[in-house]
Amino acid sequence: MEGLHLTADCFDCLCDPTLLFEEKHLSELVRQQTKQAGLTIVGEKFHAFSYPDGSAAGVTGTLLLAESHVAVHTWPERQAVTLDVYVCNFENDNSAKARSIVEQLIAIFQPQRVSRQELQRGLPRTDKVSIVTEHLSAHTVMQTEISEVLTEAQSPYQLIQVMDTPDFGKVLRIDGAMMTSEKDEFYYHESLVHPAAITHGTPRTALIIGGGDGGSTEELLKYQSIQKITLCEIDEQVIAISRQHLSAIHKNAFDSPKLKLIHTDGFAYIQNHNNDHQENYDLILLDLTDPIAPNGSNLAQSCMSEEFFQACYERLNHKGSLVLHLGSHFYHAERHQTTLERLQKSFDVVHPYAVFIPLYGALWGMAMATKAEGSHDIDDAANLSADLINERLDTQNINDLQHYNAQTHTAMFAIEAHTKKQT
Repeated sequence: MEGLHLTADCFDCLCDPTLLFEEKHLSELVRQQTKQAGLTIVGEKFHAFSYPDGSAAGVTGTLLLAESHVAVHTWPERQAVTLDVYVCNFENDNSAKARSIVEQLIAIFQPQRVSRQELQRGLPRTDKVSIVTEHLSAHTVMQTEISEVLTEAQSPYQLIQVMDTPDFGKVLRIDGAMMTSEKDEFYYHESLVHPAAITHGTPRTALIIGGGDGGSTEELLKYQSIQKITLCEIDEQVIAISRQHLSAIHKNAFDSPKLKLIHTDGFAYIQNHNNDHQENYDLILLDLTDPIAPNGSNLAQSCMSEEFFQACYERLNHKGSLVLHLGSHFYHAERHQTTLERLQKSFDVVHPYAVFIPLYGALWGMAMATKAEGSHDIDDAANLSADLINERLDTQNINDLQHYNAQTHTAMFAIEAHTKKQT
């Protein structure tokens, strides 16, 4: 009975309205996507409802599969759709096929908000391992063996899981996408924080948008010059679960008196912050989920817009930098390039760089965008000397890093430059 059960609640759908009340149109769509995913239809039933006055209401439909079922329910009056896909993985792993159906249907319904759930059904067979799969692209996946699901919670925003794994230790997974792990988190968090912080030299104030695992906060707290960190994480449950399960990553950084914790939308916070004329920052870190990951987070997408980058520019001090990840230059080339172009329109100096993240299975792009305001007194992040980097690390008394140093700083910017030449 081992299997994967996926559900998705889709709101404010912008699709062709007939999909929400025409039985024939909807059934043809669901059949087509199921066959394209490679699953076997053995029966079906669709029923169109109507209101007392005879006008069309929603449709309920189910496909019976050799592998289990696909079900869909529509509410035209609310522009809403619920999806339910369950596949058996007893003899073959059909997880990728199930995820493909859900992703394709969500793309067609075009919801503005999506709430997802994922449940591993049944007990793993003794002669098989339990595997989670994450798509790097439509054609390439990263698979990770899991030993146990330690906790799982559906917040108002996303499905949050912490899993134990043989290679990575505890792993934080959100809406089916790997976020961070105990054993490799330093590659991502050190690369997100230190290139910009060392280039600045003496960062005193920082804003982190996202970052609910606490890893980027923990790295910033290593700087003696840091006086205040504002952590803007919309989902309280991410922090609650991280506090309980991921202490090896955050090292109790949430308890620092230098930390101000806010639970709100990061895009709205920056906009309201602008209107209130409050404090500026030396660093703004976008430590967000991937905007092209399965969750389709509206927050992550809005924080990659030119409007948001311009708002961040206004909230930075002179020599301040915005730092974010771009995804993989290889697998997410369009998003990678588009984000850089938006940054270049909004900031005075933009430096892309890259680091390999084992958990993500790819060379991961990042970018540092700096506010120079026409001045020439800022340091060039891509050309900092090893002596200067080491001097600033010593001044800040930072000596417990696992990845970042003068050599990797130079290499990260050189790797990105080399990658761009190969395009």
